[in-house]
Amino acid sequence: MVKLTMVGRVRDGVPLAQGIRYVNEENDDVLGYKQQAEFILKEISRGALSSPKMAIQMHHHSFIYLIENGVCYMTLCDSLYPRKLAIHYLQDLQREFSKFDDALLNSLVKPYSFPKFDNIISNIRKRYIDTRTQVNLYKLNDSRSQTDLDIVTCSISEIFERRRKITGNWLEMDASGCNFWCSACTFMGFLSSLRHLIISS
Repeated sequence: MVKLTMVGRVRDGVPLAQGIRYVNEENDDVLGYKQQAEFILKEISRGALSSPKMAIQMHHHSFIYLIENGVCYMTLCDSLYPRKLAIHYLQDLQREFSKFDDALLNSLVKPYSFPKFDNIISNIRKRYIDTRTQVNLYKLNDSRSQTDLDIVTCSISEIFERRRKITGNWLEMDASGCNFWCSACTFMGFLSSLRHLIISS
């Protein structure tokens, strides 16, 4: 299932729009997933993630992103959700987003300052909730579409570890006595949301 969606500008890592949050608030850390998506977007803007398409595995979910014309389209899915459908979903978003004026999009400064696209995200997402619809089954079985076969895959912990080496983080202990990596400043909030992932990995 498509759970979270984010559209962001690659050149400066600013998130422009997001879909309505569909993660189960009782069982999932919604804010944590959003922070992780923002972190991935920043890594893309830094050039640390150069692939135009990638699946980033974490726990029982995957972040999948697609970059087109300087814009990153990213979604969070259950790990069992078909990657091919996730890519089709992001491509549909890209087609709609490309209809807006570049000058307007480049003028946006504040994060999530393009709420007009939030409704578009929600409407497109509805098409991909049920993977068994005739349209979605056709997309999955279409042998001409190989979008799920050439996508780079890695884990969120690999990305974090590379950033840790660059920034010189150190090892600390959390309240329960388990080890986790943290940073002195900008990564502290991010690591707080990632604590459960780092401990389990």
